[in-house]
Amino acid sequence: MAVEDSIAQEQPSKVAQENGKVFLSEPTAVEKSSSYREESDFLSDLQDFEKKALFELKTQLEEAILGNCLLKKEDQPEKNDGNVMKAEKGDEEDQPEDAGEEKATQQCEEKKFEEINNILCLWGVPLLPSKGREATDVILLKFLRAREFKVNDAFEMLKNTLQWRKDGNIDSVLEEEFGAELGSAAYMNEIDKEGHPVCYNIYGVFEDEELYKKTFGTDENRRHFLRWRFQLMEKGIQKLDLRPGGVTSLLQINDLKNSPGPSRKELRIAMKQAVGALQDNYPEYVARNIFINVPFWFYALNALLSPFLTQRSKSKFVVARPAKVTDTLLKYIPAEEVPVQYGGFKRENDFEFSDQDAAVSEISIKAGSTVTIEIPAEEVGSTSIWELMVLNWEVNYKAEFVPFDQGSYTIIVQKSKKMVSQSLEAGPIRNTFINNESGKLILTIDNTSSKKKRLLYRYKTKKSSSL
Repeated sequence: MAVEDSIAQEQPSKVAQENGKVFLSEPTAVEKSSSYREESDFLSDLQDFEKKALFELKTQLEEAILGNCLLKKEDQPEKNDGNVMKAEKGDEEDQPEDAGEEKATQQCEEKKFEEINNILCLWGVPLLPSKGREATDVILLKFLRAREFKVNDAFEMLKNTLQWRKDGNIDSVLEEEFGAELGSAAYMNEIDKEGHPVCYNIYGVFEDEELYKKTFGTDENRRHFLRWRFQLMEKGIQKLDLRPGGVTSLLQINDLKNSPGPSRKELRIAMKQAVGALQDNYPEYVARNIFINVPFWFYALNALLSPFLTQRSKSKFVVARPAKVTDTLLKYIPAEEVPVQYGGFKRENDFEFSDQDAAVSEISIKAGSTVTIEIPAEEVGSTSIWELMVLNWEVNYKAEFVPFDQGSYTIIVQKSKKMVSQSLEAGPIRNTFINNESGKLILTIDNTSSKKKRLLYRYKTKKSSSL
């Protein structure tokens, strides 16, 4: 089920009110960013010059595979020319082959075809074009796009990647152990609005001098770090659907908070090596490269690495200073999937909001206006749980329980309070209330500023029997 579908089906309707006007607010996902659109891998969507380039690359690749000249000679599988040796029988050498020999020759050719197809795979996709797999086209289009559809350049890049993987035994990297220390430096976490798996890279962990030296201190340490980084990339690719119409790339989030700066020589060397290897051997596997909590020295590092990046790679960069982290991530990732330390709603081991009721809704609050959210609490003894956050805050917030019985008193759950900008780590406000009579909760957010605000919220009600 699509993310949008699950949001619409699983979250209950919510009633909101702006300046006294009541309206029904069906929960919706935060609006998708339309600033980036990946190219289609469907053959019918390709332009004529792209189809021509793909055909030429497939032809070149087929000839290289069948001719056993794709890899270096010492790395090729033993060549089987498919011919059956004839017994030397004097004058019979020049006689036509009999039916048995023809059958044996055909069987050898088929065996050779199967062996080559099994050996030459990339990310689990057979590369022999004549097998007619759609995933093969997807892989080849990645190399073509990385080289602007220059067939010879794309073919050379593909050859180099296969050789690099062979020389470095990259296919075995998934089975290697790298220790727990690097586990906090990067991890995969959920998907973005377009379905791309999201990889978070946390460079601040290397502020620890002991871990820094252990990771970057020597050439051997840096090689170890690079193999760990390749393993992370391979794990991400395993989550992809390498077919036309499938999700075929990742979203990278690079958190530079407290990261060692470019003055550290070992880090500069490792980053240069990582950028080069990833760009050269994992073409078009990153949909966006988002850098957050960017310090001023980042621009110096970017200038250092820029010559080693293609223009296409640089076009996917998104840079956000600390004050814009939450706004930036919400353009690409649903609020319920953004970790709480970045201003989102995702908490580790959160037992209150599961996948079924985790969807976050959004309301725009005009400057100088007030918005209310009503949470029905009709069943006595039920527990209402809600979370809300206003980007950049600077609003007044209060919560009340209003009984349906006109003879009962309104209960102040949260006194009106000025909510000012706070650290992202604080996350959204979370409150709970157990009602002793039927009624409703009213959350009021008053925007006294001169700027429009974005209110993000979600709630759920647990019946008394589930307590």
